[in-house]
Amino acid sequence: MVLLVVEPVRSTLTPRADERHRRSERRAQRPIRKNGAVSVTRVAWIATVVVALITGLLLLLGGYNGYAGLGLAVAIAAAINLL
Repeated sequence: MVLLVVEPVRSTLTPRADERHRRSERRAQRPIRKNGAVSVTRVAWIATVVVALITGLLLLLGGYNGYAGLGLAVAIAAAINLL
């Protein structure tokens, strides 16, 4: 049986990368904050807006300008519910 011993090695990163590493370690030590709950209806409206925007973009790329405008109108109408 072989026992492998690994000794800590000093970092040879660039000074900028070392600073980023130190900052990330400090962030990891902070307590995790709790985010507020998001209602299911809000998530559904956000998903509706995203789907309508993607649909409008795809229709615009396909040359269906009128239908793309309709997709944008649906996205705007759905976004009003998020206010």
